[in-house]
Amino acid sequence: MPSRAMIGLGSNLGDRRATLDGAVAALAASPDIDVVRVSGFIETEPVGGPPGQGPYLNAALEVKTTLDPLGLLRVLQEIEGRFGRVRAVRWGERTLDLDLLLFDDLVVDSPELTVPHSRMTGRRFVLEPLAEIAPTTVIPDTGRTVAEWLVVLTDQR
Repeated sequence: MPSRAMIGLGSNLGDRRATLDGAVAALAASPDIDVVRVSGFIETEPVGGPPGQGPYLNAALEVKTTLDPLGLLRVLQEIEGRFGRVRAVRWGERTLDLDLLLFDDLVVDSPELTVPHSRMTGRRFVLEPLAEIAPTTVIPDTGRTVAEWLVVLTDQR
């Protein structure tokens, strides 16, 4: 039985829209992944990392997959590589960033992978597109939905 996963997408180098569209197409072409929903694209300022970066284009998508979490992570990393992702500077500029945000209601904490994504509840650029496609999804170990976390984040400003 397929699992449900949520993926965050981001790009701030090159033709950002073409890169994100290409990443969605690459995921859809994978035999183990069905793209269910894709959010709209939002432009955001970089969070953290070196100064002087350009704005990001961000989105979220829901997939159904027969892969396990680590298998899906490997596919995401392979697609990032196809689009020229280089991991040189933490939180630095990137052609493509694909983050595994949620995987069913699993909690994974390993050296390779943390699910739910450890910083997702504090990042508007993750929560806003995710709330568009999955507002009632509960983030494991928090008891709150994506939409509720977005309200919490908004109230903190």
